[in-house]
Amino acid sequence: MSLTREEVVHVARLAHIELQPDEVGMLAEQLSTVLDHIAVLQSVDTENVEPTAHIAHVQNVMRDDEVNPSWPVEAVLANAPHRAGDFIEVQAVLD
Repeated sequence: MSLTREEVVHVARLAHIELQPDEVGMLAEQLSTVLDHIAVLQSVDTENVEPTAHIAHVQNVMRDDEVNPSWPVEAVLANAPHRAGDFIEVQAVLD
């Protein structure tokens, strides 16, 4: 599949991407190559292939919780830019 310059400009406009005139031709070639690869993938027979999120077997690796000594509060807070008592003070993320 070959994209035209107009199609590339249209997609860039939809994505709010500003392209320089010299970039349009290069991107038309690159995006056309990507679409060609996708067309090859779409031609693969996947009729008997189970849908999966991973190609390899994945399992959680869990370990027992172990109580270990913690760092002293002063050592943890030594490089904190702002502190409030024994806590690191940060800007609010949500109002």
